[in-house]
Amino acid sequence: MRRLMTSLMFAALLALTPALVPPAFAQTPPAKKDGGQMMAPAAKKDAAPAPKVELIDINRASAKDLDALPGIGEARTKAIIAGRPYKAKDELTRRKIIPENVYEGIKDKIIAKQM
Repeated sequence: MRRLMTSLMFAALLALTPALVPPAFAQTPPAKKDGGQMMAPAAKKDAAPAPKVELIDINRASAKDLDALPGIGEARTKAIIAGRPYKAKDELTRRKIIPENVYEGIKDKIIAKQM
């Protein structure tokens, strides 16, 4: 009878164990070892927000602003200005104003706002 009671108590304890572990403790990553000593888990660092990049509007930008883009010289600047307005920035390649490799280098720096 004693074995039966011990087995039942052990089974009940196993069934209740997940409920006894606090959720925050259960989700905490294991501590790191450093030279045999236990260290507390590292605190998460707040990532600094990425600096906001000012996009150059190819429909309104000055020749100086366009010329400052990588791969865009005086001749391409004149071609971009002559081809205005653009509905989308990828029109620069579709209309063969600049080559694809130059567009890949500047596509994250330009925008084509509607006039």
